[in-house]
Amino acid sequence: MTTDEHAERFTLLRPLLFTIVYEILGSATESDDVLQDSYLRWAEVDLATVRDTRSYLARLVTRQTLNTLRASTRRREDYVGPWLPEPLLLDENDPSADVVLAESVSMAMLVLLETLTPDERAVFVLREVFGFGYDEVAAAVGKSVAAVHQVAHRAREHVQARCRRFQPVDTAKTALITEQFMAATATGDLAGLLELLAPDVVWTADSGGKVTASRRPVVGARKVATVLLDLFRTGRERPGLRFQIAKYNNAPAMVATIGDHPEGVLLIEITGEKITNLYIIRNPEKLVAMTVPREISR
Repeated sequence: MTTDEHAERFTLLRPLLFTIVYEILGSATESDDVLQDSYLRWAEVDLATVRDTRSYLARLVTRQTLNTLRASTRRREDYVGPWLPEPLLLDENDPSADVVLAESVSMAMLVLLETLTPDERAVFVLREVFGFGYDEVAAAVGKSVAAVHQVAHRAREHVQARCRRFQPVDTAKTALITEQFMAATATGDLAGLLELLAPDVVWTADSGGKVTASRRPVVGARKVATVLLDLFRTGRERPGLRFQIAKYNNAPAMVATIGDHPEGVLLIEITGEKITNLYIIRNPEKLVAMTVPREISR
């Protein structure tokens, strides 16, 4: 078997592998590192011994991902303020037609997965999102099939208990709410903003302590509206700062930039035709990954 065949198989499955790793880690940068290390290991494998390339590579990257996640646990414990996943810029040409997969890369789901143990997270992603068999998942996480059944059940119950029950918002409605939100924040329209926000809307800011931001989530429409209007008022005073709409983690987002330099990204979660969550990532270390569109694929 040639190196070219190793590269061809890995490249074909890379979108899937990246998505698995990103959903477990919540870091695009670390996901790239895991894939690079995994490829070096893969390049040494005798392909004649590989029965199922998809299953083999999923197992390989999952093991590397769990090692990375366990090593980073202490860093996250010492993190200043809320920790949010790195924003993932989606390719607008990719319709992400798979509803389950689209929901799995949402910021809300990634934040929820953060509440699971590393093993629970890996099992949930492999089994519930990508449909790997219990025997494949067991091999990937180094547990028995019986143990994986228990972990999967526990993780599934945890996620279902915390997932919002909502009716899907169509694309046109999402675009309209986003436009109204942009207009209200740009003009300082408090009443208009309050019309868009759910009564229990939550504002979560990730700065890593490197820039000014709320270090605790802000809850309630009026409190969140005040934070928003103050933020955009300050932004308008900064020379060269501009805002544009993009799609991150399968949600509409506002990206603030000065020149080509990203200053922050605000993800807008819409549930039941109201804005229920606002996630703002301002940690400069997490904004690097924003500039590169990435594929999301099954």
